[in-house]
Amino acid sequence: MSDQNRDYTQATRYVRVTHVRPDRLVEFEFSIDDPTLYVELVLPYPQFRLFCQKNKTRELTHEEAARVDLDKLKWREGPRA
Repeated sequence: MSDQNRDYTQATRYVRVTHVRPDRLVEFEFSIDDPTLYVELVLPYPQFRLFCQKNKTRELTHEEAARVDLDKLKWREGPRA
């Protein structure tokens, strides 16, 4: 199936919390289907919890997060990373 015709309503949605600020703002990455393609978002903690519930997200495992970090490093440093 081509990406043009793909139904993303059933795709897995991921979150990865990257920082919680002292003012209770949550910095996180949100992705659909592919954890290496994400947007960075910031929400107050109550809205973050609601966002996760409404989007039925699942948090990245440590192994998945490490793969995302390695992918980021490859884009920055090239294939030697």
